Amino acid sequence: MKVTPTALPGVLVVEPRVFGDDRGFFFESWNARALGQAGVDAAFVQDNHSRSRRGVLRGLHYQIEHAQGKLVRVVIGEAFDVVVDLRRSSPTFGQNLGISLSADNRKMLWVPPGFAHGFLAVSDSVDFLYKTTDYWHAQHERTLLWNDPALGIDWPLAGEPVLAAKDAAGTPLAQAELYP
Repeated sequence: MKVTPTALPGVLVVEPRVFGDDRGFFFESWNARALGQAGVDAAFVQDNHSRSRRGVLRGLHYQIEHAQGKLVRVVIGEAFDVVVDLRRSSPTFGQNLGISLSADNRKMLWVPPGFAHGFLAVSDSVDFLYKTTDYWHAQHERTLLWNDPALGIDWPLAGEPVLAAKDAAGTPLAQAELYP
């Protein structure tokens, strides 16, 4: 696996080594030893799978208690994946990172606890998989406003996104509950 640090401390781009031939391909989507050597010490407790149609924007979600680390990837289609640093003590607090994840590029993103996370489906259909280091706790889930001008996220939108009610009613960064 090739693991590349990003401008946001702790956030990593993970590119598996793909073995392919005329039959198809094979790759390891998780290897504790390889990612451990890159600083990811994660014990996953839950796998999630979502399907979205083009234009669906999910997020920006986080849990203020029971913060989750996430290893995210796309297995069908393409998504524009975004993380926002919500750690007040971080030198990159409030900054974001956007990256294309697709079935074709097979890139994954490690999102450590302390970040809000979301994605936009940019292909007709997107199957999005992610492993989490803690369980979902509805009472601790928070949503950061996806289009907060203070974040300046450059979503690749062609019109208005399709949003869940909770995502449309997200909280701006200035009023959000944050991590230390």
